[in-house]
Amino acid sequence: MIMIKKIAQLFMFLCLALAMQSSFARDVSLEKNQIVLTLNHGGDGSAWGLSECSGCHVLRNIHGNAPKIKGIVQQTGYASCAGCHGQNGTTIKRECVLCHNESLLPKKPLMQDVKNHNFKMQEDSILNDKDCLACHYASDMDGDFEPAVDLKDYDLKGALDLPYRNGSEFCLRCHNKNHQQAGYEIQVRFKRDPLVMMAINYEHIDMHGKRLGEGNRTYTGLREAYEYQTTVACSDCHAMHGTHNEKLIVDRSDAGMSLLKDSLRSVPISIDTPGNNYAQLCVTCHDSEEVVEESELQTGNGLSGVHQASGSCVECHVHGMAAQTGL
Repeated sequence: MIMIKKIAQLFMFLCLALAMQSSFARDVSLEKNQIVLTLNHGGDGSAWGLSECSGCHVLRNIHGNAPKIKGIVQQTGYASCAGCHGQNGTTIKRECVLCHNESLLPKKPLMQDVKNHNFKMQEDSILNDKDCLACHYASDMDGDFEPAVDLKDYDLKGALDLPYRNGSEFCLRCHNKNHQQAGYEIQVRFKRDPLVMMAINYEHIDMHGKRLGEGNRTYTGLREAYEYQTTVACSDCHAMHGTHNEKLIVDRSDAGMSLLKDSLRSVPISIDTPGNNYAQLCVTCHDSEEVVEESELQTGNGLSGVHQASGSCVECHVHGMAAQTGL
């Protein structure tokens, strides 16, 4: 009789514990940008510092209210927990590409080639977990990209530190001349190197930055939702996660060109940039309203509309030129 009573008490304790952990887990995962575990893990901190998720969380019950990722978690197991929820005060590895890969999450983000933002100049390699965490430390993983939430908070040194309003503001926290981030300093390669001059270019010079075009020049054609008053995002033209083009130029329209409608963007349009010929890139957004020079010629990806379909573009169009010929 005593043994039966003890078993019953143990059963009730386990049920209560599971109910509590389920409640706490739900509170954590639904609180905006708080899916990375904190000192309060367990409700009272009792679960902080534990490295074995299986001690409290039954795998088959995890993410029952999140069908889009439940199957992935079931497949990857407890190894995927730290990737989203952090290290829980331990030294366990945060694995990102365990889920973000061609098999499980092939388009979140597109990672189809070895040229990417891997923090290694002149070296191509597949992104690894460490590379991911440099930019995405505590994403809320809700499927919507929100710069102020999904990107790591890097201070704007010597100025008021405001949340990112767009992805470009995040890029400029490193790609600037005077206030680079510790551990991610950029070596200047030549005078006016765009890798460090982009903050100045973006704020004062480039037509794609805050110095907005007026749309009253000879070449005024734009496709779909783009307007000449639009500030173009860095990631509209540069792929962070994978491309075959040099200078991280996107190699397909669905990897950038955020303002194009899906009818054109999601086709997708292919983009190749051999020998500094960026016609296939430019033509995805630019479409001459009048026939000028070679604007009626296809660039090779099925589109026409730019004034030069072959040859080098950088002789006239480079970051940091304020004249009509600049970006």
